[in-house]
Amino acid sequence: MNVSPLCLWLSGACLLPSLVAQAETLIPLTAESTPHIQHQELPTQALEQALASEWGLKPEEWQRYRRLMQGPLGVYSPNLDPLTALGIEARDPQEQQRYAEQQVQAEFARVQKLLAYQNAYNDAFQRLYPGQLPVNLIGTESTVQASPVIAAARLAVFVTSNCKSCPERVRQLQQAAQGFDLYLVDSRGKDDRLRAWAKRTGIEPQKVLNRDITLNHDTGHWARLGDKGAFPAVMRQVLGQWQRQ
Repeated sequence: MNVSPLCLWLSGACLLPSLVAQAETLIPLTAESTPHIQHQELPTQALEQALASEWGLKPEEWQRYRRLMQGPLGVYSPNLDPLTALGIEARDPQEQQRYAEQQVQAEFARVQKLLAYQNAYNDAFQRLYPGQLPVNLIGTESTVQASPVIAAARLAVFVTSNCKSCPERVRQLQQAAQGFDLYLVDSRGKDDRLRAWAKRTGIEPQKVLNRDITLNHDTGHWARLGDKGAFPAVMRQVLGQWQRQ
């Protein structure tokens, strides 16, 4: 290997270009040499802080929620919201009460927004399709799964298309000025099928527009209630349990 005399004279040795390249790859990475790594971490941290803020939680509470959902709680209940998870795993009665109050406030605000949009939807539907019955947009957010803030006083009425006694029972409830949420168990998610049943039964459009009565697709609610009785099923929530009326 021929080495330039100038190299020998300046430093006693010279590295060939290929060896210089290899040496450079061995230089340890530092924070100053890898600013892109820092930039990748910052958005994640900012996102976590934003999520914690949306739920009214401190960063350390959010991190505890994350840890809880990586353990048995997350395995058994993978879709728990932060307030429910932290409330279930509260470390003392005071903490449990605080999370319960936060959740009631959050649920109330959420339901108010849903109802406001449903009203806007009903108004738009009435203008565009006068004389037809609007289907409840809230769907799974109605009384079967809604917060106890609005669920306690209302009935959930489950019917099927081929139930002979269902229309009469629904008419009785309507005449008694009883507010209720109607679920057509076999609607198959088809709005026209649900509207047609309601029209044949004589449900008044104005009551639907005023939300005295809501028309809902049953998307597994009936199965989750676990009631094996006949239709119609008029249910009310009592102390957290749904009971026939």
